[in-house]
Amino acid sequence: MPRLSISEVTTYSWSFERDVRTFARYGIPAMGIWRQKLADYGEEKGAELLAETGIDVSNVYFAGGFTGHDGHSFQDAVDDAEQAIETASLLQADCLTIYTGARAGHTKSHACRLIQMALEQLLPVAEVNDVVLALEPMHARAGADWTFLTNLESALDFVNSMGSRHLKLALDTYHWGRSRKLYSLLHQLVPQLAVVFLGDASSSPDEEQNRCLLGEGNISLERLVAALLAHGYDGCFDVRLMGEELESLNYSEVIEHSCRYYEELIAAAKIE
Repeated sequence: MPRLSISEVTTYSWSFERDVRTFARYGIPAMGIWRQKLADYGEEKGAELLAETGIDVSNVYFAGGFTGHDGHSFQDAVDDAEQAIETASLLQADCLTIYTGARAGHTKSHACRLIQMALEQLLPVAEVNDVVLALEPMHARAGADWTFLTNLESALDFVNSMGSRHLKLALDTYHWGRSRKLYSLLHQLVPQLAVVFLGDASSSPDEEQNRCLLGEGNISLERLVAALLAHGYDGCFDVRLMGEELESLNYSEVIEHSCRYYEELIAAAKIE
């Protein structure tokens, strides 16, 4: 059965402990963990708190940057990702979100080779720790600094080419909810989805990623969620919201609205 999850990105300025205890109070079954918040709190303590509250981890956010765009070396990025895999294993997370890094002046073929080389080192570690790596493609106008995977079909082909059950995809509705191509790909895409991020916006994707409350933008979340479920998706829907339109609201309002809207989405999908 699909489950609601709230990303710690959504509650940007709250601490890890406040996130966990608040989500537990609202009865939210899972959450997306932000590595920095967890590190500030302490990984072992964090794992104990999650076990105490009974909250599952839908994804750990994030590792990557293998192209060197952010100034870190290839091996530094791989080493950091190995640590992230161990963290995800400790938390028994559904997956670890991975970003390739920007193209950074490389040829497309060399950028692809870098991510392939990284995964050749990381997948054995993921397999030993039983952690799924979830590569996230992003819209070209919004994700140029994060990933060179800006085409859903190409991202899917790449994952399929690696042939590992520990490598899947993450799908963010903010980036792909307006894509007509998405619906024709769902029968191939859903079996490879590790997590779906729920985001909405009143304007097209851009580098600021200004999102709005679910259902108040122009992305057809009802249609998309119903289609995902109809094709057999049964993983987490992790609410990932940020941006200027949300700054006037307190986080409790955002959480309450997200919970209500998610219930409506699932109910509507079942009716159909």
